[in-house]
Amino acid sequence: MIKHVFLDLDRTLWDFNANSRQELNNLWSAFKLHQKGISLPDQFIKIYEKLNNECWAKYRLNEITKEELRSKRFEDTLAYFGIEDSKLAEEIGSKYIQNSPNRIILVEGAIETLTYLKTKYNLHIITNGFREVQYLKLENCGLMPFFEQIITSEEVGVMKPNPKVFEYALNKANASKEESVYVGDDYRVDIEGAINAGLQTIFYNPNEKQHSLSILGDVTELKQIKIIL
Repeated sequence: MIKHVFLDLDRTLWDFNANSRQELNNLWSAFKLHQKGISLPDQFIKIYEKLNNECWAKYRLNEITKEELRSKRFEDTLAYFGIEDSKLAEEIGSKYIQNSPNRIILVEGAIETLTYLKTKYNLHIITNGFREVQYLKLENCGLMPFFEQIITSEEVGVMKPNPKVFEYALNKANASKEESVYVGDDYRVDIEGAINAGLQTIFYNPNEKQHSLSILGDVTELKQIKIIL
């Protein structure tokens, strides 16, 4: 009997790619990066996303700090285009953190699915994102009323896929593994992590990634979760 549904935030409910790209396009214009040699915003965004993923991988391994990540990803991006300016990178990084949580594009079907789930289950968030940023996203998108507990990796001290994150969330929500299910979009970080912690899982899998794990459900659209739960 499922009583608790835990969900990831970025790319599962909050459309990270759409929101991030909107803000990156805004920053390219605001900081006049075309005058510094980055002629098109798409070029800036493409390189940033690649280097940002690399920085996050290092952050998950505790190779760089939160503060270093925030500026390094932009410093590396600017350096790719031959712009050596750490102060500019820091300014862009600060504006990105300040502005991006105000973007409110949700994954299609998010509100419909949460509204349905809320009538049947206790809902909670488990996210690797920074605490202050994730809370702003939830508030600005009107998602906060859906959730009873918001668990960030920062408060746990480790990040998904570490099972400790999921165990901490279960304890905070006063939920058992047997009565809980986790919904996420990242196969390794979310699904494998939750399974290793003993939870049932639903893989939000819009790109139809192939896998062999035994899970409760595999959906390409959030609204399909209503068929499973």
